[in-house]
Amino acid sequence: MLTVHHLGRSQSERIVWLCEELEIPYALKCYTRDSVTLLAPPDYKALHPAGTAPVISDGDLVLAESGAVVDYVIAKYGNGRLKLSPDDPDFAAFLFWFHFANGTLQAQMGRNMILNRLNLSSDNPVLQATRGRVDRSFDLVNARLGEANHLAGREFTAADIMMGFSLTTMRYFMPYDIGRCPNVVRYLARIAQRPAYRRAMEKGDPGMALLLT
Repeated sequence: MLTVHHLGRSQSERIVWLCEELEIPYALKCYTRDSVTLLAPPDYKALHPAGTAPVISDGDLVLAESGAVVDYVIAKYGNGRLKLSPDDPDFAAFLFWFHFANGTLQAQMGRNMILNRLNLSSDNPVLQATRGRVDRSFDLVNARLGEANHLAGREFTAADIMMGFSLTTMRYFMPYDIGRCPNVVRYLARIAQRPAYRRAMEKGDPGMALLLT
């Protein structure tokens, strides 16, 4: 049985959402962050040497890292769904946005989050540069969503699932005004209407306000 080990308010929400979109059987085990440090509890960190979310187990396999987990679940259980084939005209866009999520946007937001906690002067050049990179990344996402309903193009894919956390729940850790990105706001309104997304968030983080605006 595929088990999703879900740490509250973390990138593991991607995997819960993925399983709900695919409508595959899975077990969900939820873990709560430490109330003081907001870090993962020891039993979560012990699941995998990386000590980070997400983590899945599938038989004897234990796997971490969002992109790897999404690829694994789709390859083993997806039957070709939520990814595009190389002959699809949107294939390159799918690859770009799938990897942009953690390769660029999530990393930039994470660095900005750390710098914000250092209480640096607003004119600090490193802080200004980092904030500028985040703005440019959001501008890029906003421009793309002015061209297409989904990040890969015509179809909802795993690229949307990968990007979803950074556009929403990550803003609990690094606040960002997406009001400056109207296409992103409209996109998140469409995401909010997806039954699988609603089910995933209700199962994984019940009662959490969804940062969709």
